Amino acid sequence: MMAIASFCLLLNAPELRLEVNRLLVVGESLNIIFVAHHTRPEVVPIIREAKKWLDKSGHNSWMPTGDAAALGLSEFGADRSAQDADLLISLGGDGTILRSVELLGGAPVPILGVNMGTLGYLTEIEPEELIERLERWLNRDDKSEIVLDERMMLAVTLKSQHKSQTWRALNEAVIERQQSGHTVWLDVTINHEVFARYSADGVIVATPTGSTAYSMSARGPVVSPRHKAMLLTPVSPHMLFDRSLVLGPTETLSMQVVGTRPAELAIDGRHVASLDQGDVVSFEADSCSAHFVRFTQQPKFHQIVRAKFGLGDE
Repeated sequence: MMAIASFCLLLNAPELRLEVNRLLVVGESLNIIFVAHHTRPEVVPIIREAKKWLDKSGHNSWMPTGDAAALGLSEFGADRSAQDADLLISLGGDGTILRSVELLGGAPVPILGVNMGTLGYLTEIEPEELIERLERWLNRDDKSEIVLDERMMLAVTLKSQHKSQTWRALNEAVIERQQSGHTVWLDVTINHEVFARYSADGVIVATPTGSTAYSMSARGPVVSPRHKAMLLTPVSPHMLFDRSLVLGPTETLSMQVVGTRPAELAIDGRHVASLDQGDVVSFEADSCSAHFVRFTQQPKFHQIVRAKFGLGDE
Protein backbone atom coordinates (compact mmCIF):
# COMPACT_ATOMS: atom_id res chain seq x y z
CA MET A 1 0.00 0.00 0.00
CA MET A 2 1.36 3.43 -0.86
CA ALA A 3 2.28 5.76 1.97
CA ILE A 4 -0.95 7.67 2.51
CA ALA A 5 -1.09 7.25 6.28
CA SER A 6 0.46 10.70 6.55
CA PHE A 7 -2.82 12.16 5.18
CA CYS A 8 -4.30 11.96 8.68
CA LEU A 9 -1.63 14.36 9.86
CA LEU A 10 -2.80 17.02 7.39
CA LEU A 11 -6.07 17.90 9.05
CA ASN A 12 -6.05 21.68 8.98
CA ALA A 13 -6.84 22.47 5.34
CA PRO A 14 -10.38 22.03 4.01
CA GLU A 15 -8.89 20.67 0.78
CA LEU A 16 -5.59 18.91 0.22
CA ARG A 17 -3.95 19.61 -3.12
CA LEU A 18 -1.24 17.01 -3.55
CA GLU A 19 1.17 16.62 -6.43
CA VAL A 20 1.02 13.13 -7.87
CA ASN A 21 4.70 12.41 -7.59
CA ARG A 22 4.50 12.92 -3.84
CA LEU A 23 2.00 10.07 -3.65
CA LEU A 24 3.19 7.42 -6.04
CA VAL A 25 5.84 6.44 -8.52
CA VAL A 26 4.45 6.23 -12.04
CA GLY A 27 4.23 2.56 -12.96
CA GLU A 28 3.83 1.41 -9.37
CA SER A 29 1.29 -1.36 -8.90
CA LEU A 30 -1.59 -0.05 -6.80
CA ASN A 31 -4.38 -1.69 -4.80
CA ILE A 32 -7.92 -0.60 -5.66
CA ILE A 33 -11.16 -1.76 -4.05
CA PHE A 34 -14.65 -1.48 -5.56
CA VAL A 35 -17.60 -0.95 -3.21
CA ALA A 36 -20.96 -1.12 -4.97
CA HIS A 37 -24.67 -0.77 -4.32
CA HIS A 38 -26.07 -4.28 -3.95
CA THR A 39 -29.33 -3.70 -5.84
CA ARG A 40 -28.03 -1.91 -8.92
CA PRO A 41 -27.20 -4.54 -11.56
CA GLU A 42 -26.07 -1.77 -13.93
CA VAL A 43 -22.83 -1.53 -11.92
CA VAL A 44 -21.78 -5.04 -13.03
CA PRO A 45 -20.54 -4.21 -16.57
CA ILE A 46 -18.90 -1.06 -15.26
CA ILE A 47 -16.93 -3.01 -12.65
CA ARG A 48 -16.01 -5.71 -15.17
CA GLU A 49 -14.69 -3.15 -17.65
CA ALA A 50 -12.77 -1.20 -15.00
CA LYS A 51 -11.24 -4.31 -13.48
CA LYS A 52 -10.19 -5.57 -16.91
CA TRP A 53 -8.50 -2.23 -17.59
CA LEU A 54 -6.78 -2.23 -14.19
CA ASP A 55 -5.56 -5.82 -14.62
CA LYS A 56 -4.13 -4.94 -18.03
CA SER A 57 -2.41 -1.91 -16.49
CA GLY A 58 -0.77 -4.07 -13.82
CA HIS A 59 -2.86 -2.98 -10.82
CA ASN A 60 -4.57 -5.11 -8.19
CA SER A 61 -8.31 -4.73 -7.62
CA TRP A 62 -11.00 -6.54 -5.66
CA MET A 63 -14.43 -6.24 -4.06
CA PRO A 64 -15.65 -7.09 -0.55
CA THR A 65 -16.98 -10.63 -0.65
CA GLY A 66 -20.51 -9.52 0.28
CA ASP A 67 -20.67 -6.98 -2.53
CA ALA A 68 -19.24 -9.44 -5.04
CA ALA A 69 -21.69 -12.21 -4.11
CA ALA A 70 -24.71 -9.87 -4.17
CA LEU A 71 -23.88 -8.76 -7.71
CA GLY A 72 -22.92 -12.16 -9.12
CA LEU A 73 -19.24 -11.24 -9.22
CA SER A 74 -17.93 -13.77 -6.71
CA GLU A 75 -14.72 -14.22 -8.70
CA PHE A 76 -13.84 -10.59 -7.88
CA GLY A 77 -14.43 -10.98 -4.14
CA ALA A 78 -11.56 -11.14 -1.67
CA ASP A 79 -11.43 -11.43 2.09
CA ARG A 80 -9.18 -8.41 2.33
CA SER A 81 -9.44 -5.20 4.33
CA ALA A 82 -10.46 -2.00 2.58
CA GLN A 83 -7.67 -0.36 4.56
CA ASP A 84 -5.15 -2.16 2.30
CA ALA A 85 -6.30 -0.09 -0.68
CA ASP A 86 -4.66 2.92 -2.26
CA LEU A 87 -7.98 4.01 -3.76
CA LEU A 88 -11.60 3.07 -3.05
CA ILE A 89 -14.09 3.33 -5.92
CA SER A 90 -17.65 3.67 -4.65
CA LEU A 91 -20.39 2.89 -7.18
CA GLY A 92 -23.86 3.98 -6.08
CA GLY A 93 -25.07 7.08 -4.33
CA ASP A 94 -24.33 8.87 -1.10
CA GLY A 95 -25.51 5.82 0.88
CA THR A 96 -22.81 3.69 -0.75
CA ILE A 97 -20.29 6.41 0.08
CA LEU A 98 -21.32 6.22 3.76
CA ARG A 99 -20.83 2.44 3.73
CA SER A 100 -17.44 2.92 2.08
CA VAL A 101 -16.36 5.29 4.85
CA GLU A 102 -17.52 2.74 7.43
CA LEU A 103 -15.49 -0.01 5.74
CA LEU A 104 -12.36 2.14 5.86
CA GLY A 105 -12.62 2.47 9.63
CA GLY A 106 -10.84 5.82 9.68
CA ALA A 107 -8.05 4.85 7.26
CA PRO A 108 -7.17 7.82 5.01
CA VAL A 109 -7.82 5.99 1.74
CA PRO A 110 -9.06 8.38 -0.99
CA ILE A 111 -12.60 7.67 -2.20
CA LEU A 112 -13.72 8.18 -5.80
CA GLY A 113 -17.50 8.28 -5.96
CA VAL A 114 -19.25 7.11 -9.14
CA ASN A 115 -22.83 8.35 -9.31
CA MET A 116 -25.28 5.57 -10.17
CA GLY A 117 -28.50 7.35 -9.24
CA THR A 118 -29.76 10.87 -8.74
CA LEU A 119 -27.46 13.80 -8.19
CA GLY A 120 -25.46 13.18 -5.02
CA TYR A 121 -23.54 15.50 -2.74
CA LEU A 122 -20.56 13.16 -2.39
CA THR A 123 -20.20 11.32 -5.69
CA GLU A 124 -17.84 12.90 -8.22
CA ILE A 125 -18.13 11.32 -11.68
CA GLU A 126 -20.58 9.57 -13.99
CA PRO A 127 -20.12 5.87 -14.93
CA GLU A 128 -18.95 6.59 -18.47
CA GLU A 129 -16.10 8.72 -17.09
CA LEU A 130 -14.59 6.05 -14.83
CA ILE A 131 -11.85 4.64 -17.07
CA GLU A 132 -10.71 8.08 -18.23
CA ARG A 133 -10.60 9.39 -14.65
CA LEU A 134 -8.75 6.30 -13.43
CA GLU A 135 -6.20 6.87 -16.16
CA ARG A 136 -5.78 10.47 -15.01
CA TRP A 137 -5.38 9.32 -11.41
CA LEU A 138 -2.80 6.66 -12.25
CA ASN A 139 -0.81 8.35 -15.01
CA ARG A 140 -0.43 11.95 -13.94
CA ASP A 141 2.58 14.03 -14.91
CA ASP A 142 4.50 16.70 -13.04
CA LYS A 143 1.93 19.35 -13.95
CA SER A 144 -1.00 17.31 -12.77
CA GLU A 145 -2.69 18.13 -9.53
CA ILE A 146 -5.39 16.22 -7.72
CA VAL A 147 -7.74 17.71 -5.20
CA LEU A 148 -8.47 15.64 -2.13
CA ASP A 149 -11.57 17.07 -0.51
CA GLU A 150 -11.20 16.55 3.23
CA ARG A 151 -14.39 16.06 5.28
CA MET A 152 -14.64 16.19 9.04
CA MET A 153 -16.04 13.15 10.84
CA LEU A 154 -17.53 12.73 14.31
CA ALA A 155 -16.31 10.43 17.04
CA VAL A 156 -19.39 9.20 18.89
CA THR A 157 -18.90 7.38 22.21
CA LEU A 158 -21.55 5.54 24.21
CA LYS A 159 -20.96 4.90 27.90
CA SER A 160 -23.46 2.74 29.75
CA GLN A 161 -23.51 0.23 32.57
CA HIS A 162 -22.97 -2.54 30.06
CA LYS A 163 -20.42 -1.21 27.60
CA SER A 164 -18.33 1.61 26.22
CA GLN A 165 -18.03 1.85 22.46
CA THR A 166 -17.03 4.45 19.87
CA TRP A 167 -18.18 4.88 16.27
CA ARG A 168 -17.33 7.29 13.46
CA ALA A 169 -19.93 9.30 11.56
CA LEU A 170 -19.48 11.18 8.30
CA ASN A 171 -23.01 12.63 8.16
CA GLU A 172 -24.62 12.47 11.57
CA ALA A 173 -25.42 10.68 14.79
CA VAL A 174 -29.03 10.66 15.97
CA ILE A 175 -30.57 9.88 19.34
CA GLU A 176 -34.24 9.27 18.71
CA ARG A 177 -37.33 7.88 20.31
CA GLN A 178 -37.87 4.14 20.32
CA GLN A 179 -41.63 4.22 20.81
CA SER A 180 -44.15 6.00 18.62
CA GLY A 181 -46.11 8.72 20.39
CA HIS A 182 -43.39 9.42 22.97
CA THR A 183 -40.55 11.89 23.13
CA VAL A 184 -37.05 11.33 24.43
CA TRP A 185 -35.62 13.39 27.27
CA LEU A 186 -31.96 14.25 27.01
CA ASP A 187 -29.78 16.35 29.29
CA VAL A 188 -27.40 18.19 26.96
CA THR A 189 -23.97 19.25 28.20
CA ILE A 190 -21.64 21.51 26.20
CA ASN A 191 -17.99 21.89 27.17
CA HIS A 192 -18.71 20.03 30.42
CA GLU A 193 -21.39 22.51 31.49
CA VAL A 194 -25.13 21.80 31.57
CA PHE A 195 -26.93 23.50 28.68
CA ALA A 196 -30.55 22.31 28.67
CA ARG A 197 -32.91 19.37 28.91
CA TYR A 198 -34.27 18.51 25.47
CA SER A 199 -37.70 16.97 24.96
CA ALA A 200 -38.06 15.95 21.32
CA ASP A 201 -38.66 13.09 18.92
CA GLY A 202 -34.90 13.04 18.54
CA VAL A 203 -31.73 15.11 18.44
CA ILE A 204 -29.31 15.16 15.50
CA VAL A 205 -25.60 15.89 15.79
CA ALA A 206 -24.33 16.48 12.26
CA THR A 207 -21.12 17.42 10.51
CA PRO A 208 -21.12 20.08 7.78
CA THR A 209 -21.23 17.19 5.28
CA GLY A 210 -24.37 15.92 7.05
CA SER A 211 -25.99 19.35 7.08
CA THR A 212 -27.67 18.52 3.76
CA ALA A 213 -29.02 15.18 5.03
CA TYR A 214 -31.35 14.44 7.99
CA SER A 215 -30.40 17.68 9.76
CA MET A 216 -31.67 19.75 6.84
CA SER A 217 -35.03 17.94 6.86
CA ALA A 218 -35.34 18.98 10.51
CA ARG A 219 -34.75 22.61 9.46
CA GLY A 220 -31.11 22.66 10.45
CA PRO A 221 -28.68 25.03 8.71
CA VAL A 222 -26.90 24.17 5.48
CA VAL A 223 -23.17 24.51 6.10
CA SER A 224 -20.40 24.35 3.53
CA PRO A 225 -18.37 21.14 3.99
CA ARG A 226 -15.25 23.30 3.89
CA HIS A 227 -16.03 24.22 7.50
CA LYS A 228 -15.45 22.10 10.58
CA ALA A 229 -18.30 22.23 13.06
CA MET A 230 -20.87 20.19 14.98
CA LEU A 231 -24.53 20.99 14.32
CA LEU A 232 -27.04 20.22 17.08
CA THR A 233 -30.58 20.07 15.67
CA PRO A 234 -33.71 18.86 17.53
CA VAL A 235 -36.34 16.81 15.71
CA SER A 236 -39.92 17.94 16.45
CA PRO A 237 -38.94 19.53 19.77
CA HIS A 238 -41.52 19.80 22.55
CA MET A 239 -39.88 22.82 24.17
CA LEU A 240 -39.65 26.57 23.74
CA PHE A 241 -36.08 26.44 22.43
CA ASP A 242 -36.31 24.82 19.01
CA ARG A 243 -33.25 26.23 17.26
CA SER A 244 -30.14 24.54 15.92
CA LEU A 245 -26.78 25.19 17.52
CA VAL A 246 -23.51 25.38 15.58
CA LEU A 247 -20.55 24.36 17.74
CA GLY A 248 -16.86 24.66 16.97
CA PRO A 249 -14.71 21.61 16.14
CA THR A 250 -12.80 21.82 19.43
CA GLU A 251 -15.92 21.91 21.60
CA THR A 252 -17.34 18.87 23.35
CA LEU A 253 -20.94 17.75 23.51
CA SER A 254 -22.67 15.01 25.47
CA MET A 255 -26.24 13.84 26.07
CA GLN A 256 -27.60 11.72 28.90
CA VAL A 257 -30.86 9.83 28.62
CA VAL A 258 -33.20 10.82 31.46
CA GLY A 259 -36.57 9.38 32.36
CA THR A 260 -37.69 5.84 31.65
CA ARG A 261 -38.42 6.17 27.94
CA PRO A 262 -35.94 4.14 25.86
CA ALA A 263 -34.08 5.66 22.95
CA GLU A 264 -31.98 4.54 20.00
CA LEU A 265 -28.63 5.65 18.65
CA ALA A 266 -28.13 5.69 14.89
CA ILE A 267 -24.91 6.48 13.02
CA ASP A 268 -25.16 7.56 9.38
CA GLY A 269 -28.60 6.00 9.10
CA ARG A 270 -27.85 2.65 10.71
CA HIS A 271 -29.01 1.60 14.18
CA VAL A 272 -26.05 0.82 16.43
CA ALA A 273 -27.38 0.74 20.01
CA SER A 274 -30.43 0.93 22.25
CA LEU A 275 -30.19 3.47 25.06
CA ASP A 276 -31.58 3.30 28.59
CA GLN A 277 -31.90 5.75 31.44
CA GLY A 278 -28.50 7.05 32.52
CA ASP A 279 -26.67 6.18 29.30
CA VAL A 280 -24.37 8.96 28.06
CA VAL A 281 -23.42 9.63 24.44
CA SER A 282 -20.58 12.06 23.75
CA PHE A 283 -19.61 13.74 20.48
CA GLU A 284 -16.42 15.36 19.27
CA ALA A 285 -14.51 15.97 16.06
CA ASP A 286 -12.72 12.78 15.06
CA SER A 287 -8.94 12.81 14.68
CA CYS A 288 -9.19 11.38 11.15
CA SER A 289 -11.09 12.69 8.17
CA ALA A 290 -12.68 11.25 5.04
CA HIS A 291 -10.95 12.14 1.74
CA PHE A 292 -12.72 12.37 -1.62
CA VAL A 293 -11.02 12.55 -5.00
CA ARG A 294 -11.99 15.65 -6.97
CA PHE A 295 -10.99 16.46 -10.54
CA THR A 296 -11.74 20.15 -10.32
CA GLN A 297 -10.10 23.01 -8.49
CA GLN A 298 -13.43 24.53 -7.48
CA PRO A 299 -15.73 22.73 -5.04
CA LYS A 300 -19.13 21.83 -6.52
CA PHE A 301 -21.10 21.92 -3.25
CA HIS A 302 -22.98 25.15 -3.93
CA GLN A 303 -23.82 24.14 -7.48
CA ILE A 304 -25.16 20.79 -6.25
CA VAL A 305 -27.37 22.58 -3.71
CA ARG A 306 -28.55 24.88 -6.50
CA ALA A 307 -29.43 21.93 -8.73
CA LYS A 308 -31.09 19.93 -5.93
CA PHE A 309 -33.48 22.74 -5.09
CA GLY A 310 -34.00 24.16 -8.56
CA LEU A 311 -32.62 27.53 -7.54
CA GLY A 312 -32.59 29.91 -10.45
CA ASP A 313 -35.12 27.84 -12.44
CA GLU A 314 -37.45 30.69 -13.29
